[in-house]
Amino acid sequence: MKTREEIVQLMTRLDEAYPTDEKCYLYYEKPWQLLIATILSAQCTDARVNQVTEGLFRKYLNLEAFAEADAHELEEDVKPTGFYHVKARHIIGTAQKLLSGFAGEELPSDMDSLTSLPGVGRKTANLIRGHVFGFPSVIVDTHVKRISFRLGLTSSLIPEKIETDLRGILPEEHWTRYNMQIIAHGRAVCLARSPRCGRCVLREFCDWPAGETSRV
Repeated sequence: MKTREEIVQLMTRLDEAYPTDEKCYLYYEKPWQLLIATILSAQCTDARVNQVTEGLFRKYLNLEAFAEADAHELEEDVKPTGFYHVKARHIIGTAQKLLSGFAGEELPSDMDSLTSLPGVGRKTANLIRGHVFGFPSVIVDTHVKRISFRLGLTSSLIPEKIETDLRGILPEEHWTRYNMQIIAHGRAVCLARSPRCGRCVLREFCDWPAGETSRV
C-alpha cells in the first residue's frame, strides 16, 4: 500500500498531466439526462453513448416521454449501446419512479434513493452525486478498477471494495477528479491489453510489470 507521501505525489502528478479533467465525458444538459446516459454506458463506450443520446434526447424531451415510451421502440433507439432490452426497461422504470416517488426532474441526492432506481448502482449514483450535486464521490468504472489495481491502491477487483479502499487513502477533494483523470490516462496510456508503460507519467508509482497485459 502507498504511503501518504506517495499518494500526495501521485495526485500531484495526475493534476500536472490532466489539469482540466474534472468534466464528465457523457454529454448532457439536464441532470436526468446524465442519469439516463450513465445507465446506457454500462458495457459501452462513452463515445457510443454520446452518439445515441444526441438523437435520443431530441426525441424524448422530458422524463414523461421516457416514462410513457413504448418499450420495443425505446429498445431500438438504444440498441447500439448493447444490452438494450434491459437498458430500455431500466430507463422507463427509472423515469416512472422519479415522477411518482421523487421530485421528477430534480434528482434525489442521497445514495439510498439513487440506488433504489432501476439500473442504478453505486457507480452511477456516485457519478450523479459528484457531477450533479458536487459531493466528493469515488466513481469506480472499468478504468479506475484496472489502474487503481495496477498502481497498488487496492488489492481487490470488486467495485464496492475498491471504492472503500480509495475513499480511505485518496484526499477527499480529489475523489471525483480522480475518476476523470484516470479515464483520460486509461484511454491514452494505461490500456487494458497494451499498456504504454514507457510513456507513463505514473510509472514510478506503479506495481504492474512493465508492458504486461491483462483483462483487469
